[in-house]
Formats: sequence, structure tokens, C-alpha cells
Amino acid sequence: MGIKEWLIPQDKVFFDLFEQLAGIVVLAAGNLEQIVTNETDPETTYKKIRELEHQGDLITHEIYEHLNRTFITPLDPLEISRLASALDDVIDYIDDSAEKLIIYNIDEYDKTMQNFAQIIRLSSIQLQCGVKGIRSIKNGNVLEGCGIEINRLENMADDLLAQSIQRLFATQDPMTTIKLKDIYECLETATDKCEDVANVLSDITIRHS
Repeated sequence: MGIKEWLIPQDKVFFDLFEQLAGIVVLAAGNLEQIVTNETDPETTYKKIRELEHQGDLITHEIYEHLNRTFITPLDPLEISRLASALDDVIDYIDDSAEKLIIYNIDEYDKTMQNFAQIIRLSSIQLQCGVKGIRSIKNGNVLEGCGIEINRLENMADDLLAQSIQRLFATQDPMTTIKLKDIYECLETATDKCEDVANVLSDITIRHS
């Protein structure tokens, strides 16, 4: 086997794994939105998100395994590690958000939760687009566009959190305030993690374009 034939499969496997991981982010975000929009049974859908989180962990581990045994990689090893970790963090916080909805026994999902879930889902779609774009890194326009949109969505989430917390402390039920504040902050952190992925993709674009 020549050096070219040896290198190409190694290149492809990282891109394939990243795209699989980004696909799991999209599925998990979609399931989260289904919970808060009452489109599905919360307990059943939460179990699906948990399974997706487990699949994400396995793919992340596989990326690290390939990284440890691959001498020449298509991206800098640190970039590969950062991107894998950042994508995995998004899945973790989607899972954490869904878990809080269940353990706090939330039986009525408000508009704030629905707006957060929509922002997370839209951000996940942009992440998937950006991750696919690293296969043709020389053209950074797609990645740049995805990053701009993710940043815009994250700013919307920041504003949404500030407004929702302000409303919460105007209520008379401290226990409800504590529960909802925890859920809102976890949902907002998921959008922060999406922005972290966008920042990694931006760094990759600058370095390789």
C-alpha cells in the first residue's frame, strides 16, 4: 500500500466521525424540542436522548482512539481533540436539560423552554452544516456563515435568559423559581456550548484556508 492510499482512509475516518457526532447533536436537539412542545411522551423521549448521549460518548472515544494511533491527521491533533470535546459537550447539556425536566417533574412546558429548545435545534443544524464544511476547508465561506448564525442565536439565548430570570423573581413561589431558573440556565448553557463549537470551527478555518 502506497503512502497516499494509507493517508486517505485516515483523513476520511475523522470527517465521518465528526459528521456522525454532529448528526447526534441534531437528533438530540430535535428530541428535546419535541418534549417541550408536547409532541411526544417526555419519559420515552428522554430515554432516546440518553441513548444518543451514550452513542455520542462512544463516537468521541473512537475519535480519540484514532487520534492516538494516527501519525498524520487531516487537521492538527489539538483541533481534532477540541472539536470532538466541544460537540460532545453540546450533547451532554441537551441531555442534562432533558433530565432536569424529568427530575423536577415539570408538567407544563412554558414558552421560554420552547424558545430555548428551538434555538438549540437551529444552532445544531448550523453546527452540522459547519462540520460538513471542514471536508473542503479551503472554502471558508460556509463555515463563516454557520458561525455568524450560531453567534446570533446564542445572543438571542442570552437575552432570553436575562428576561426569563427577571420574570421568575417577580413570582411568589420560591420553589418554582429555583427549579425553572436551573432549567433555563442549563438550556442556555447548551447554546453556549454550540458557540464553543462554532469558535473551534472558526479557528480551523483561519488556520487552513
